[in-house]
Amino acid sequence: MNLTAGKLWGMRRMADSRGLFKMTAVDQRPPIKGPISKHYGVETAPYDDVAKFKSLLIETLQPESSALLLDPHFAIPRGINLLSPSKGLIVTLEDSIFEDNGSGRYSSEIDDWSVNKIKRMGGDAVKVLAWYRPDADPKINRHQQDFVKKIGDACAKYDIPFLFELLVFPLKSDLHQTKDYVEMAGKKHDHVLASVQEFAKPEYGIDVFKLESPVSAQNVPGVGNENWEETQKIFDEMGQLAGRPWVMLSAGAEKNQFKNILSHAYHAGASGYLAGRAIWLEAFQSFPDWTKMRNELTNSACDYIAELNKLTDDTALPWHKHALFNADGLKFSPSDASFRHIYSEM
Repeated sequence: MNLTAGKLWGMRRMADSRGLFKMTAVDQRPPIKGPISKHYGVETAPYDDVAKFKSLLIETLQPESSALLLDPHFAIPRGINLLSPSKGLIVTLEDSIFEDNGSGRYSSEIDDWSVNKIKRMGGDAVKVLAWYRPDADPKINRHQQDFVKKIGDACAKYDIPFLFELLVFPLKSDLHQTKDYVEMAGKKHDHVLASVQEFAKPEYGIDVFKLESPVSAQNVPGVGNENWEETQKIFDEMGQLAGRPWVMLSAGAEKNQFKNILSHAYHAGASGYLAGRAIWLEAFQSFPDWTKMRNELTNSACDYIAELNKLTDDTALPWHKHALFNADGLKFSPSDASFRHIYSEM
């Protein structure tokens, strides 16, 4: 893995001073718009409510975060002025509306949005989610592969890190078929691992993986608990297949479930997390009581982030220990004094 100067700078901006990713996701669209529209009994959630909640998340959760993930529809227009310049800025590029014919899902970029625009607006990294199943329609899989490769090429051109989120999904032949942004019920870990293996190929240009648990959240025991070793083997394989810095997503897991997931991921070499609903979903359930939501975010949500951060500090692997890097043509190892100096000065 070689990093150009721009990619190295973006990676540093996303991480804390030790090279650990403690990132909060505020880019969710259906998981926020859906409950709001249901509350009002309307088809489309009012823009102001969605944007106001995202602004509240930025304001309350950034103190404990090394970086925030924002979307260009709601979070950036209404909340960018609240984001501290000391925090990393990750910007999402994929549209939350996807085509699903039951045999696979087609991803696409947000209209009139691009890697170039994210770079020009001062983004530190580009985030893209792509649904993928190795047993989906080969035509759709080829589209997804081409979609990711195109973005990877653009990130290389504009010298900005590519943070790639990978999710498996139910086909029409699966039980509990849904188009919601939730963890697939009954997912197979082989599907997750095979998907990681595909996109770890160098032609995709991915710098950081954002990965789901290869085992259903409710079935992850946590390191040190009963029968944890078998689950750990699966996480270990996922980390080996990733072959570069990687973080975990929460996918709506409960708080304790996500901590169990992180314990296995960190044991396997993950460098942090990029999570949303595990952090703020409980507070969001108080919508539209804005005062109560603010209090819950400021207190219980931030307390939970502090717990995640302690676990991260104690057991995660700093991202720069994954490989050799290249900045301005100078190769150096994480053990070199030059690299340690970069991080001591942050």
